[in-house]
Amino acid sequence: MEKIDIDPPPPELRLHTWTHPSILALGIAAFISGFGQFGVVAALGSVAKSLGHITQGSTLADQAGLSGTVLGIGLAIVRLASLGSLPITALADRFGRRIILLITMVVGLILTISAAGSPSFWYFIAIFALGRPFLTSTIALAQVAAAEQSISKDRAKAIALISGGYGLGAGTVAVIHSLSAKMLGFRGVFALAVIPLIFVPFLRNRIEESDRFSISAVSLKRPLPIWGVMAPLFRKRLLIMIALAFVISFVTGPADSFIFIYAQNIVHQGGLITAAMVVGAGAVGLFGLLVGRWFADRIGRRPTTTFGVVGVAIFSTIAYIGSPPTLVVGYILSIFSASLLAPAIGAFFNELFPTSVRASATGWFVFSGVIGAVSGLVVFGEIANTTNHFSVAAMYTFLPVILFASLFWTLPETKAREMEDFLE
Repeated sequence: MEKIDIDPPPPELRLHTWTHPSILALGIAAFISGFGQFGVVAALGSVAKSLGHITQGSTLADQAGLSGTVLGIGLAIVRLASLGSLPITALADRFGRRIILLITMVVGLILTISAAGSPSFWYFIAIFALGRPFLTSTIALAQVAAAEQSISKDRAKAIALISGGYGLGAGTVAVIHSLSAKMLGFRGVFALAVIPLIFVPFLRNRIEESDRFSISAVSLKRPLPIWGVMAPLFRKRLLIMIALAFVISFVTGPADSFIFIYAQNIVHQGGLITAAMVVGAGAVGLFGLLVGRWFADRIGRRPTTTFGVVGVAIFSTIAYIGSPPTLVVGYILSIFSASLLAPAIGAFFNELFPTSVRASATGWFVFSGVIGAVSGLVVFGEIANTTNHFSVAAMYTFLPVILFASLFWTLPETKAREMEDFLE
């Protein structure tokens, strides 16, 4: 096969370990993204109660305040709004990772705060959807920047840090809501997004532009890359990766989005137990990140990602079987599986593409994930609404995805390779 000369190794790259201040600052950016984005999931039960109508009936709509179809469509709209992150993320291939990352954090948080004043469910969905593309771009660019700035042996660790930061942000807003839902309500939870907004100026001088981008920007003409600038070799890899992003998000979209309304309004799990479940999942998730980055560096990206996808599908199904114990066990183990997956797939994806189009490729990965999450939300919500059983919806939505995990083995293994290496 003819080799393609892309991104020759520069002579003096400044690369960091995963504990470098610049990488840690990116972890804080990921925390901000998680805190801002996950509020809609954590507070969904309160939103449905406040802006819907609770009755003593036996249907899902009676118990939750809004029907499964309405909730599924609303969450799908929020997820679908993340499609706007594709052009925003691609701008980082032209103007740099740092400046676009800072802009997305500020705009995304301001719009999230604005959702606190929502007078109706659909107004809430519309405002939150406007901020979603910016916060989605934040986590995507944090991963790209961390991958580009880290040395090969620390890349999976750096990606694990970013994933952990996002998870910590999401877990923080979930715990706050679980413990103070009656006092703050969903409006107070979203108003708290002003706190991470205050920390953005602190990050401004600590987030660095990667040398890989700086050198690439000087050596190459800078068209606005979305698709056409990718060589055929990389298009094939991207098509496989976006197919995987679709099927993974087809599970995680509904599994994560319905879990709290299921716990609060269907299983009637107490707020303290829900908070303990989230804290426990956070601890197990941290362990999963450590195991995932160790597996990714020792046994390879492909087997680790395969194990992660299979685990997410199986344990997410268990969480919705219908009893409080299975909810707790299934949720915690699904978080472990997702955490196992995160460092490996993050490193794997960034290592498969050259610097000149890496942010654009990430944008397409996110784009496909959004479509997958939206599809999963609609399918899951409709099945749940038709059958009045979350367990049936989980089985038919989650388990078939296991068959697609083998797609990882159609890609070259990138373990222990530098980003500038040409991969056959």
